[in-house]
This record gives sequence, structure tokens and C-alpha cells, in this order.
Amino acid sequence: MFKLDLPIKILSFFSILSSAGSACLTFTHTVSTVSDDSNNQDGDQPKPENSAEQGALPSEDISHLLRVWKFEAGQPNVRQIIGEDGETRVQIRLDLGVLQMFADGRPDGERPHGYESLLEYFEDSFEPEEEGAAPERDSLSGDECSQLRDEAVQYYHRYMALLVLEDFDGVVRDTTRNLRVFDLCRTRAEDEDDREALEQYRPYVMMIRARALASQLVKDGEPRAAALSLDSTLEQLRVIFSDRGEAEAFEKSGEVEMLRQMREQLSPKLPKSRRAELREQLEQAVAQENYEQAAKIRDELKSLDKA
Repeated sequence: MFKLDLPIKILSFFSILSSAGSACLTFTHTVSTVSDDSNNQDGDQPKPENSAEQGALPSEDISHLLRVWKFEAGQPNVRQIIGEDGETRVQIRLDLGVLQMFADGRPDGERPHGYESLLEYFEDSFEPEEEGAAPERDSLSGDECSQLRDEAVQYYHRYMALLVLEDFDGVVRDTTRNLRVFDLCRTRAEDEDDREALEQYRPYVMMIRARALASQLVKDGEPRAAALSLDSTLEQLRVIFSDRGEAEAFEKSGEVEMLRQMREQLSPKLPKSRRAELREQLEQAVAQENYEQAAKIRDELKSLDKA
């Protein structure tokens, strides 16, 4: 299967885990069915090994988990587990502990105001309840923009972990969602600083989304569609840099460089065009002095040129 290495520079969340000077990382992950002790408030939890008391309160010490799942320096340590409630969790092993997130919905499992996330809540507040009625609000305060940015960081942590796990659909879902946050703040924030705060990250999120989408298309056996999606994102980035008055920065952009590298890796996988196939067949026919076949191929090439 066609596989793409993920450079360290696109995995900034994991940079503290990377060994200096490495060009790329080889990721490993596991899917385990284990108890979700960190979210278990009522069931049994691991007890310290030196605890001899019967009937003692469940321990909140996670030392046993950390001993079982060793931290490996130089690469992200990511896995999926099935919690005691049957729901999937994503875990990241850090040097000092474990970061755990829900695999779906808001990563921390909260539902603010009954919505999946604050983004949906604020988006809905800009829609009038009845046709012709005024919406509940027409702008976002500085505090509300700050809340949206904090929430977006949760999704950033998760989509970087999902990228390691090669859950490309999940990465596309979460990056698309965060780009909606960028759009909402840019168009609805009261303060100019809040409107611009997230725009510096837009090329990066677009790049991660494009890589994940292309990787999924390659897995699905659609390399041509993958190449087209990369070309489309590169053009969108070109427009963004141009609109900012930074056309020259486009060529120096790290995001552009990564997408072009991926596009180059895809090129050998792309099916040849009918014209390219015919030219090869023509050369072969002439080399074999099969002039009758060569004449037929020339006629077909002429037909393609007319079309």
C-alpha cells in the first residue's frame, strides 16, 4: 500500500517527544480493549501494589497504567482504547502522564448548552428562530472568541493523534470543524484582533486537512482524486497568500512545500492518460517495424487531438 511519511514539522504538538535532527517519524499505534479508569468514578480502579488494606477506597494513582504503557522518546505514543462505557477513547502517552480524549464529539466529552460544542451553539445563535425574526446575536465578544479558541485546541490535539492513527476521516472531520471556527471568528468577532487571531494558522490546518483527505483517497484506490484535492488546496493557499499581499511568501511556505512533496510522491501512482499510452505503443510498434499497427495508432492519436 502507498504510504506517506509524516515530517516532524507538521506534528508540532508532538515536538517535545521528537529526537533532535530526525527527518521523519515512523508511527506505531495499538487499538486496545482496556478499562477506562480515568473516567471511572464508580467502578473498581487499580490499587497500589503495596496496599494491603481490604476495603480501601479505590486509588487515584495511575502509576500502574504508566508502567504498563511505557513512554517511548522520539515518537508520538498514541493508541485507541474502549472505555468501560463502550465508547472509544484516544490516548496520548506523554513523558509525565496520559492525555485522554473522546474519539467523537467534543474531545473532553462535554456538551456546552446541550450542543456538541460551543461552535454549534454560537453558529445556531446567529440563525433566527423564525423566518423574518432577528437572530439572537450579531457578533462574538472577546471572551466568546477566547472560549472558541480554547475549544479548538482540544480538536487540534485530537486530530494530530488521529493522524498518527491513520484515521484520516477523523482528521478531515476535525480540521474542517476548526476551519469553521476560523470563519466564524473572522466574520463575527467584535474586535479586529479576535478576527485575525486564528488566520495565521489557516494554511497549516488546510495543509493537514489536505494531506489527510489525499491519504484516505489513496487508501481507497483513488490516486487521481487525491492529486486533484492537493492541487485544489495549493490553489486555495495561493489565493490566500495573494489576498494578504504575500504572494512571494507562498513559494517559501512550509505548508506549500509539504503539499508539493506529497503531490510528487503521488505522481508515479497516477494512471497514464490515453494519449501517453498511445505514444508508448506507437514507439513500440515502430521499433518492431509493425507499420500497420503504427498507422492505426497514429489515426487514434489524430482523433484525440481533434477531440
